[in-house]
Amino acid sequence: MSLRARLLLAVGAIALVALVAADFATYSSLRSFLYDRVDQSLDTEHVSIEAGVLGHHDPNDRTLISGGTFVQVRDANNQVLGSEAAREPGGKQYTAKLPDSIPLASQHGPGDSPVYLTVPSVEPGGPQFRVRVSTLQGGGQLVVGYSLEDTIVTLDRLRNIELAVTAAALGAAVLLGWWLVKVGLQPLTDVEATANAIAEGDLDRRVPGDEPNTEVGRLARSLNVMLERIRDAFTARDATEAELRRSEERLRRFVADASHELRTPLAAVAAYSELFDRGASQRPEDLARAMHGIRTEAARMHLLVEDLLLLARLDEGRPLKREPVELVAVAGEAAETARTVGSEWPIKIEARLPVEIVGDAGRIRQVFDNLLANVRAHTPPGTATTIRITQATTGDAPVAVFEVSDSGPGLTEEQAAKAFERFYRVEASRSRQHGGGAGLGLAIVAAIVGAHGGRVDAVAHGADGGAAFIVRLPLAAPIGDEMLTSGSQPALRFGSYGDGASFGP
Repeated sequence: MSLRARLLLAVGAIALVALVAADFATYSSLRSFLYDRVDQSLDTEHVSIEAGVLGHHDPNDRTLISGGTFVQVRDANNQVLGSEAAREPGGKQYTAKLPDSIPLASQHGPGDSPVYLTVPSVEPGGPQFRVRVSTLQGGGQLVVGYSLEDTIVTLDRLRNIELAVTAAALGAAVLLGWWLVKVGLQPLTDVEATANAIAEGDLDRRVPGDEPNTEVGRLARSLNVMLERIRDAFTARDATEAELRRSEERLRRFVADASHELRTPLAAVAAYSELFDRGASQRPEDLARAMHGIRTEAARMHLLVEDLLLLARLDEGRPLKREPVELVAVAGEAAETARTVGSEWPIKIEARLPVEIVGDAGRIRQVFDNLLANVRAHTPPGTATTIRITQATTGDAPVAVFEVSDSGPGLTEEQAAKAFERFYRVEASRSRQHGGGAGLGLAIVAAIVGAHGGRVDAVAHGADGGAAFIVRLPLAAPIGDEMLTSGSQPALRFGSYGDGASFGP
């Protein structure tokens, strides 16, 4: 049985008990009152009748007997000496049906307390009588009785009224109780609806009506606090599981890609070793070719392993050096090295002011080197490269911004989105005809920039028409125009840089 049904049943039972008790008390009180009035009337009537009976000794003398009064006289042996039936309106006469023996005459003398009895009529369908039995002087009994027809009619009418009122009041109490229970349990209905919604996946639902001044309100507040913690726990669990899945996927892809990258140089080393075993050691030209191939593949594996170790250290969050780094000077050094390695790719640096950050100078230099190497690996000779170094404000924090852009074929949107994934290589639109690594260069760039608290973005088509890589790093301190003539390498700021590419304010 539901809580609502139990509460409604309890309200109905309490109301019924209360109404029945009130009805019984009212009925009993009125019945006692009416019977006492009849007894008082009998006491009054008895005096005149007894005086008449004692004066005339004739029970048939009705000069002192009112209509509707039953009178009977008995001797000391309880034998009826005379009897007068009660006359009702319409001429009907009724006689009270008395017990065969009334134990008053043999046990009491004159002046003893009378006995009051309620007896039926001798005639079928007659009324009940209320009779008074008293002892006469000289023995014998005088019985005086009144019909209770009017009293019984009054009591029956009261009973019917009480039944009707009780039924109506009980129905009203049940309806009112149903409404009150519905209103009172509405918060629990809301709790049920909220629980169902949460069970279906809506973890943001909350129980309404969490007022602190009611019991249900305090329950709702406790439930809401619990739901908040459950949602936070589920969110944290989902985030953890998602991160674990991503980490597992990255690890799986990383291991597969690393294995793939190492398989080629290992196979080459094995081939050169087999060539040696087949007699290359006896042929100088074959021996030199085998040794050169082994050294080349070993260097390739060494570079790959170094890149993997660097990524592992950065992933572990190992601390980097924290020292002032002037980006324009570092960019100049990287550009000079890049020009030496690949003079077919002209480089220009644009910087109005020196820009200083706090970080690891060696790793920042590696960022420039990898970005410039990426241009050489994926663009044809003659592609111009521009390094722009500026300051900007992101939110309320000033940042250093440097951009490495080229005039090559650019990237697709998909390539730009995946550019920093480990072991990812672009398609033929950015040719690898000039060589290329294992696809870790840009991944290392992203890891180093992230370790410095910055971010790097790939733009499919930058201002120069080709791809652009934009790095944002926290600025060490605001730099004013007075720093144009200061810094570690002022010559770089006001000179010219290779192949007619201008550099300076």
